[in-house]
Amino acid sequence: MAGVGPGSQTFPDSTTRSEIEQLRDSRQAAELEKRLRKRIQFGTAGLRGRMAAGFSCMNSLTVIQASQGLAKYLRENHGDLVHRGVIIGHDARHNSARFAVLAANAFIAQEIPVWFYSGPAVTPAVPFGVTDMRALAGVMVTASHNPAQDNGEATKCLVPPSSVSFPILTSSSYFKNGCQINSPMDREISESIERNLEPWPNAWTDSPTGQYFNPKTYEELLPRYTTRVWHYSKSTVQNWRYPKPFVYTPLHGVGGLVLPALCRSLGITDFTTVKEQIEPDPDFPTLPFPNPEENGALDLAVETADREGKTLIIANDPDADRFAAAEKVDGKWFFFTGNHMGALLASHLFDSLENIDTDTRVAVLNSAVSSTMLEKMAKARGIYFEESLTGFKWMGNTSRKLEESGYYVTFAFEEALGYMFPEVCYDKDGITAAMIFLSAQARWATQGLTPYSKLQKLFAEFGHHETLNNYFRSPNPETSMVLFDAIRAGQFKSEQKLGSFKILRWRDMTEGYDSGTEDKTPRLPADKSSQMLTLWLDRDVRFTIRASGTEAKVKYYIESCGSSREQAIDAVCDTLRAVIKEWIQPYAPLLTYSKQLPTSSGHILQLD
Repeated sequence: MAGVGPGSQTFPDSTTRSEIEQLRDSRQAAELEKRLRKRIQFGTAGLRGRMAAGFSCMNSLTVIQASQGLAKYLRENHGDLVHRGVIIGHDARHNSARFAVLAANAFIAQEIPVWFYSGPAVTPAVPFGVTDMRALAGVMVTASHNPAQDNGEATKCLVPPSSVSFPILTSSSYFKNGCQINSPMDREISESIERNLEPWPNAWTDSPTGQYFNPKTYEELLPRYTTRVWHYSKSTVQNWRYPKPFVYTPLHGVGGLVLPALCRSLGITDFTTVKEQIEPDPDFPTLPFPNPEENGALDLAVETADREGKTLIIANDPDADRFAAAEKVDGKWFFFTGNHMGALLASHLFDSLENIDTDTRVAVLNSAVSSTMLEKMAKARGIYFEESLTGFKWMGNTSRKLEESGYYVTFAFEEALGYMFPEVCYDKDGITAAMIFLSAQARWATQGLTPYSKLQKLFAEFGHHETLNNYFRSPNPETSMVLFDAIRAGQFKSEQKLGSFKILRWRDMTEGYDSGTEDKTPRLPADKSSQMLTLWLDRDVRFTIRASGTEAKVKYYIESCGSSREQAIDAVCDTLRAVIKEWIQPYAPLLTYSKQLPTSSGHILQLD
């Protein structure tokens, strides 16, 4: 790594250099080892991590190196298409604008046109732009809903529809098909990064210029994106109506720069924005975690709604690729989970398909950790359903492949508040989700229904689906691996038990094993680089545990379908208690977790 160390002339960032020197002078060897021994890894979601000095963190040098590796990869492997250019966007986090400029320098050096989003942009505008402009790739600098000290760079691309997508630097990268990149492209890009660590001439310039730099792209593309969003959401109803009054919060993110203006341009004016959170603020001063999934994230929205007498809340996460909603029911606030919202949006879109050609083959999909309810709803309508691995890098590419086979893919979702509408873009899109939801709410109102009562009707038809999705916090990746290795060492078989549950089926997506298929091979592609186990239990329970690819967490997902809410809740709670008693406490006692956990219907599970 000669030539790129903290003492090198190629590392002129005075802030991060000083940070390393202070650690050296104060003899903090352990921290230096942590910062410098390992390089931040480029994966299918690009790069994401804490902003700090050192090769293991997000900083100007690691952004330059990752960008150079990607630019060189594109030049060497898609040289005939580089004239299409690369779209680069960024959110409003600390250093996002600078990282975006440093990324642009790498592509300019390879004479690849850069379509630059000069101002803070919503993440969905990058994959939309890739397909709209037929760009070769897209890079978005964002850490999505991570804490304020984090940042990231993701890559998305557009080649012909059959190719895979790819992410880059921090949070999202896209390839020419408008989807996030996938294996093996992430590995090939990572290898290219290792070959291009030395910053190129002009790598550190703050003001790119020249024929390959186009700084006005976002001003031209944003109106095309919002027009597409509006036309698509309007097409899902025969007689469009205004939604009921609502409160909106972008959680200090870039959604506040787009959604309120879009609503007002359509005559939707009866809404209130959360004044403390409407402007982008990289410090997220009112939020410990700027993630709408976290307890308390919507507290200010609730206060605003209560003060104004409004009973509906909608929200985006800081980069506006996720969407959340809440409704006041019988004097109490009900927060829709991602699985709830997936079922609601799907139901609305299914109703909108009544006017399409009866010969059209329609398809929907969701991730392997999302609710099984979508599959049941789709089959009842004669719609093809396909399960996907976790993440929109998989769902976007799977949608493209289904389209090549003649399907019209109308919708995909994952439980983490992510919803994809291929009519707009091939990645999660919180702006489109918000507009579809508002259109659906207005339609349901004509039927005497609210979003909550519509959800209860769906439960009555397809069974009450109760979920509990949360995580164990892990001190390090090694501790997480101890857990998964110990679970596998138990060699669970279909006749064995987990607590009082009988294990009916066992799927290991890391090792490529599935007891429920004839050849014992999963129908989904195995991925040895990730950890993911799924168990099907009696009492109609499905349980998945996986290691997060972007956070120090071991995530779990429990779902039960029962004839009543109470029956489903009992099964979910019994499952988690069995997992903690038989797996976590014996094998990984260093994993920590909350002692009070809400299920999807608001029931609080108290753990001893």
